[in-house]
Amino acid sequence: MTGTTAQAEQHAETALERYLRFWNAATEPEQRRLAASTFTDGIEYRAEIGVLSGAQALMDFRNQFVAHVGTASLRHRERPQIHHDRARLKWEILTGDGEGTSFAMGTDVIVLDEDGRISSVTAFLDRAPEGFDPAAHH
Repeated sequence: MTGTTAQAEQHAETALERYLRFWNAATEPEQRRLAASTFTDGIEYRAEIGVLSGAQALMDFRNQFVAHVGTASLRHRERPQIHHDRARLKWEILTGDGEGTSFAMGTDVIVLDEDGRISSVTAFLDRAPEGFDPAAHH
């Protein structure tokens, strides 16, 4: 990212806010709008479940997840750490209405391009969902 360190951090914080809103977006038009402003065209998402490429793959993953578990929201657990073109976002997924039940916790390592859009995400599970078998996804 170009500009001052403060500007770069502001771009990153804005991108991370859009990232959380993307995962929490309830409608396809909202998901598409947020995906266009949040991700590069070649966004790559790496997680225990596999490698996803492109915004449509992320939207499909999110919608399949919600279809399986019901209402869910992604929230950050603490302020993201940012330096250069990288960010580390510690998150928690809550299921159900209101405050919900903790489903899983993890950490995403995010790479941002010079325009502040996310080009890649590597997701790590800090606390996997109950019954999750990572070997079943390789």
